[in-house]
Amino acid sequence: MKTLVTIAVLLIVNLCFSQHTIDGKLLDSENNPINAAAVSLLTFNEGSFVKAAITTENGTFKISNISNGDYKLLITSLGSKDYTSKKFTISDNNKTLESFIIEANSETLDEVTIKAEKPMVQVLADKTVFNVQKSISIAGESGFELLRKAPGVLIDNNENLIVEGKAGVLIYIDDKPSVLRGEDLVNYLKTIQATDVDAIEIITQPSSKYDSEGNAGIINIKFKRDKTLGTNGNLASGVTIGDFATFNNSISLNNRNKKTSLYGSFSNRFGETTRYMNLYRLQNNTIFDSKTNSNYDVNNNNLRLGFDYFATSKSTFGIILTGNFSDNENTSKSRTPIIPEGNTNPTSVLVAGTDSHSKTSNLYGNLNYKLKLENNTSFNVDLDYGKYTQDRTNLQPNRYFNGAETEVISESINFMDTPITIDIVTAKIDYEQDFLKGKLSLGAKYSKIITDNKFDFFDRINGEDIINENRTNTFKYDENINAAYVNFNRTYEKFNFQAGLRVERTNSDGILTSLQEDQNDRVERSYTDFFPSGGITYQHNRTNSFALIYSKRVQRPNYQSLNPFEYQVDELTFLRGNPFLQPQYTDNIKFSHTYNYRLNTSLSYSFVKDFSAQVTEAVGDDKNFMSPRNVANQKVINLGLSYPTKFNDWWSIYFTVNASRSIYEATNEDFLSTDQNTLSLFAQNTFNITKSFSAEVSGWYSSPSIWSGTYQIESLGSLNIAFQKKFFDDKLSAKLGFNDILYTSSWRGTTQFGDLRIDGGGGSDSRQVQFNLAYNFGGSDVKKARSRDTGIEEEKNRL
Repeated sequence: MKTLVTIAVLLIVNLCFSQHTIDGKLLDSENNPINAAAVSLLTFNEGSFVKAAITTENGTFKISNISNGDYKLLITSLGSKDYTSKKFTISDNNKTLESFIIEANSETLDEVTIKAEKPMVQVLADKTVFNVQKSISIAGESGFELLRKAPGVLIDNNENLIVEGKAGVLIYIDDKPSVLRGEDLVNYLKTIQATDVDAIEIITQPSSKYDSEGNAGIINIKFKRDKTLGTNGNLASGVTIGDFATFNNSISLNNRNKKTSLYGSFSNRFGETTRYMNLYRLQNNTIFDSKTNSNYDVNNNNLRLGFDYFATSKSTFGIILTGNFSDNENTSKSRTPIIPEGNTNPTSVLVAGTDSHSKTSNLYGNLNYKLKLENNTSFNVDLDYGKYTQDRTNLQPNRYFNGAETEVISESINFMDTPITIDIVTAKIDYEQDFLKGKLSLGAKYSKIITDNKFDFFDRINGEDIINENRTNTFKYDENINAAYVNFNRTYEKFNFQAGLRVERTNSDGILTSLQEDQNDRVERSYTDFFPSGGITYQHNRTNSFALIYSKRVQRPNYQSLNPFEYQVDELTFLRGNPFLQPQYTDNIKFSHTYNYRLNTSLSYSFVKDFSAQVTEAVGDDKNFMSPRNVANQKVINLGLSYPTKFNDWWSIYFTVNASRSIYEATNEDFLSTDQNTLSLFAQNTFNITKSFSAEVSGWYSSPSIWSGTYQIESLGSLNIAFQKKFFDDKLSAKLGFNDILYTSSWRGTTQFGDLRIDGGGGSDSRQVQFNLAYNFGGSDVKKARSRDTGIEEEKNRL
């Protein structure tokens, strides 16, 4: 990993002295102009870089002020197949390129036709795009595992997503904010097949047009949707082998003509996986040395259907229906020796188990209308409805043995039935038009979420389940958010100015009802928030641009985090929510420089008010409760660098480096103020050995860091290798991959809250072998089904 980064840095030093420019036009194989392609002017003999240009939206470029000499052009399109021109000469009396292009006009190149390909990673002005299908190693992985490979994204021990040193990411699905949150969101992402994903967009500084949710920004997962007219599709099947095996299958179909587009996909993933967690807890001079192993039997199915009707050349009606259905089982066993401090042998041992079964249904529908008028005016309406249900049961046998584990001291068997129902309704309107030589955007959104959580707790005595009135409850949570935004964007000479404001009014009502009236509780809230955003971009020349961007964001609590009732993990460990948990507010400011549309450097600062974390606190002599608390204010300084490049025609590399400093200033007396410097690296090498055979070596590394503000984590990383072979004119592809070869992605860390200290570690069967076959059939020249921005994903992200 260090070698790869060193090579990349040396390459940057060599390229930093080069620029580019010239007159011509680039077209793809369909005679469409190629935007943002790099046109480099090189000396003919030495191949030294002189200048460069970037093509406009019309595919045109221009190079001027060229000294006398012999030259050639190198044309690339951010990872596309390179095009190298023939020799041409520039003289004192005549700066023409007739010697370069046959039948060329004076000072103008004829049209050059090249086949444009997306690079694996694109660093754009407002986001970083990870083009998933360009990576060989994603076959057989879930959407959640795929995020581990996205540039600059880390996942902590509680499966929280971290971007640029900050947790709190809003997940979008096809430009729509997800209403799922927490464990439910993670479970949904695990049902997505990586082969169904086209790209992952990482937006760290969203404008006011986006929902304000997400302290660290937005990750937008875009599904594949074919471009071609006629009928085409894809079939894929694969297997992943770790400690056990999981299997994945998928089919996608697309039919499009001039008036309609019908598309759909179905995918299935089933098999077994494993996880482990070890927690060495010191509490009240007693050691609890817990070791837990869990097996997961998963069966996930995803269905997606869409239809677009192109009523006129300016108006489109659309509908999208998605469904996710899962039937999963989790069996875990834990052993916890209980040892008084200073002793070597335990006085007792808790042996606990979990047998959990859950069935989940996730249904969403979207109606959409888009109208485009003259003068760049557009109008878009989205109506969404979603229904999420989960039926979950959990059997927990808990047995205390004596220190030698020769006899049972006591036994407690519990059974829990915890159904969940969530209804989501959203409506969104967006309007855009030219205004004062710029672009004015206006919009409004209404969202309503109704959650119903039931928790029935039974004590199993002599084989009979008896309701425990002290631990049984229902929790209903209703939330309504009304939002409106305005955004203005204008370009003046070399500057681009953007400013916006989003206003959100939140009304929420959480009601806890227990069989014991003294445990009933209700928390109502109403508040209005303002979220400004703005920025200035300066295009110094065609290869250097600078940007300064500010935004304010919010991270609202997960719905389950507000439920104050207790959930038993085992006899010693409990989970409970916090109805008084406050939202986290973040002010972000970021300065960035982009060179040649490739090399991107940035410096950002974030201040998070009322940072919340799941803390573990001691209760009594032996029990501990995990609960979310607002514990600190967080400051994050991050220096980032990313660069995609090619060494030659067969070897390309992308790498990103983030160096961050996180500072936590305690606002809770039991929380320890702390700070940490962290270096995270990601690199991916692609080797096109032949036209039909390629290889990929990728990896990531994170130095010691702080997760969720509470865990001091040791360094970790992963090294992956994959191979791909294509057959039958690239219609059939076979992929073989090896993940986490060195088995270094498991975590180890320490946390302390008050008088409680935990040394922990955990991981999964991440060292895996993957094999996948995919076959494309049908036409290959059709226009893409349109991509639509609808409005339900923020609410889905919070389940």
